[in-house]
Amino acid sequence: MGDITMRADAVLDSVAVGDAMHAGVLTCAGDAPLLQVAATMAENGIHSVIVSDLNAAGPKWGVVSDLDLVSAAVGGAGARTAREVAATPVVRVTSGDSLQHAAQLMAEYQTSHLVVVDTAGDEPVGIVSTLDVAQALARE
Repeated sequence: MGDITMRADAVLDSVAVGDAMHAGVLTCAGDAPLLQVAATMAENGIHSVIVSDLNAAGPKWGVVSDLDLVSAAVGGAGARTAREVAATPVVRVTSGDSLQHAAQLMAEYQTSHLVVVDTAGDEPVGIVSTLDVAQALARE
């Protein structure tokens, strides 16, 4: 088991988030109905959407994942908005971070998607997911 862990660590240390991430993001307004967010995810084959304009006093943006939609659906997603279920604060990485660092954050925060931000950390430029980590490991 130790040998496999050491190999996985070496692989993830050698791959940058920018080499594994999905560049670009789809966004929605905070007041978007969750059913509309679900439709956007289904139409585009994606697992998360960035929610912009959450509110003036709080975070600038959040993220709604497919798992957030499932949880909200149990309670009746139709009347809820993206703002109500968006995860905040968003767990962020940059494209220059190692995939090892991203994987550690995923485990620590129990999330399957991290938002990749520009170097200033102000704007989302992509998403890295647990599937991206798995694909990097599988290539080695």
